[in-house]
Amino acid sequence: MIRWFIAIFLALLLISWLTPLLQRLGIGRLPGDLRFKLFGRKWFVPIASTILLSLAASLIAKLL
Repeated sequence: MIRWFIAIFLALLLISWLTPLLQRLGIGRLPGDLRFKLFGRKWFVPIASTILLSLAASLIAKLL
């Protein structure tokens, strides 16, 4: 179980490092990514970006 925690932590760390690069490439501004302001806070729900990155990750995993 500790391996899963380490893998999830490393994946989140990698995603946080790559976020500025992905935003320059257009990930996070796709149609289907929701941005709204509610209760004085800005909320971002990246539905389309999540699906796109998931498909890319599964393709890479399948090729390896």
